[in-house]
Amino acid sequence: MTRADLSKTPKDVAAMFDGVAKKYDVTNAVLSGGNAALWRVQTVKAIDPQPGERILDIAAGTGTSSAALARTGATVIAFDFSAGMIEEGRKRHPDLEFVQGDAEQLPFGDDEFDAVTISFGLRNVQRPNVALAEMYRVLKPGGRLVIAEFSRPPVALLRKGYYAYLQHVMPRIAGAASSNPDAYAYLFESIAEWPEQAVLSQWLRGAGFTRVAYRNLTAGIVALHRGHKPLDAAIRASVARKRVARRRPTSSSATAD
Repeated sequence: MTRADLSKTPKDVAAMFDGVAKKYDVTNAVLSGGNAALWRVQTVKAIDPQPGERILDIAAGTGTSSAALARTGATVIAFDFSAGMIEEGRKRHPDLEFVQGDAEQLPFGDDEFDAVTISFGLRNVQRPNVALAEMYRVLKPGGRLVIAEFSRPPVALLRKGYYAYLQHVMPRIAGAASSNPDAYAYLFESIAEWPEQAVLSQWLRGAGFTRVAYRNLTAGIVALHRGHKPLDAAIRASVARKRVARRRPTSSSATAD
């Protein structure tokens, strides 16, 4: 499982986000027809942040969603792989803590966060399964994961119209609203190639999450996925054993002389 364009390295993708950082939030608002703010509200509700909790917001961008979470009294770490996004975020939200890094190698300890969230960023990760395993690792037992991601509308007619919008209309809007229209061409492709809701749910279960569920927003253009790190130590131990088994190299078969 990889990103849509295999020719782009993680550094290439980070550089694209660096280039759109200043106008990123405005462009998203325009391209989503104003729905971006509504999706953010629903994501915050799904996370249900509580005062004093530690929350990791991955792919936080300029920190718009992190700031919304922090207003509830939670301690929020805004995490992103783009230096340009973080630089812009620190200007806009000087009270937030920003950390730059790779979602596949989170620079945090085990069992550290009450909640982890990632909005519209998982499909830009080189290896989504590895990132999900890292999210599981840094969550406390009983901790919750919330993913907001573009998805596939289940109604065929709507899906066809949506993909036509992605291919023909959004590039023109991005050309007028964005500082780097080429970057959005990549993002449109990644949306179109991202798997349906049921597949992401399977990935969550494969990473060890329980109580996995999703809810469609805007007729399935976006889906909110949720999962929990098990409280039961025996279940967590089973997940750990399976993970070790998957990493163990298979023995090479003997070759005939």
